[in-house]
Amino acid sequence: MSILICGSLAYDNIMVFPERFKDHILPEKTHMLNVAFLVPEMRRNFGGCAGNIAYSLKKLGGEALPMAAVGADFDRYSERLDELGINQRFVIRDNDHFTAQAYITTDLDDNQITAFHPGAMNENHRNTVPSDGSIGYGIVSPDGKQAMLDHAVQFKAAGIPHVFDPGQGLPMFSGDELKTMIADADWLTVNSYEWEMIASKTGWNRGEALSGLKQGLIVTHGGEGSEMLTHDGKQHIPAVTPEGIADPTGCGDAYRAGLLFGLERGWNPFDAACLGSLMGSIKIAHSAPQGFDIDPQTVRNRFEREFGRPMPA
Repeated sequence: MSILICGSLAYDNIMVFPERFKDHILPEKTHMLNVAFLVPEMRRNFGGCAGNIAYSLKKLGGEALPMAAVGADFDRYSERLDELGINQRFVIRDNDHFTAQAYITTDLDDNQITAFHPGAMNENHRNTVPSDGSIGYGIVSPDGKQAMLDHAVQFKAAGIPHVFDPGQGLPMFSGDELKTMIADADWLTVNSYEWEMIASKTGWNRGEALSGLKQGLIVTHGGEGSEMLTHDGKQHIPAVTPEGIADPTGCGDAYRAGLLFGLERGWNPFDAACLGSLMGSIKIAHSAPQGFDIDPQTVRNRFEREFGRPMPA
């Protein structure tokens, strides 16, 4: 069955400043900052959490349905989705806005200055999770605030198991809102920093968060692997050593795609998370969130090599 991915479709504009920000910013003048950086290198990537997760799911052989709101400038991205065979049934267009855009400038020390324009993304609450039995699994990933609130409720009402992945959207929510969205979900997936933010906002420890979840909590720790906490106990998900390190952008989305692929197929959640770990490792060895190419058999072979057992069917 299809996996519904509620989140953003965005353009990532990546600029490289071949010097160091600190050499051009006067600390005593930050109250009246007026600085320009010459960026001779720039690239534009296809991104957004819904787009990145859908890309990885499609490469794995899954049926990915991104649910997103986009703007008048979406034509090239739409063509790409068509080329990939990704269904755009739940992609709505608002020609009064731009598609969401991130502008990221990186210096020689890997410091980043990012500006994000949500644009049409804030209209995604106009989309509704279907209750016709066509969706096998879902995810609420970073999106407009109202869309995230509404889609979490709609997944629960439709009886569709789903992952809550608040990510960069966390600062938008109050502690009470987070408590409700966590309790509506089957799984909560966060990195270690995001977990600390949730704990601070809700006052919950991990056990209290887990008590509200139907299935479990996954906390990722980058190269140290991840933790899976379920009602049956705690397991460590090993990290997979990457073939190289090119760009970490989109690794979390690749992880979520592997996890969703396994969960929708009814795998043991540990195996699903291991596939997520493998997908994150594959992604980090390539530039751009959707800059890698894989096929299902290659992934199966590598899964068996890395974990010492066949990948489930």
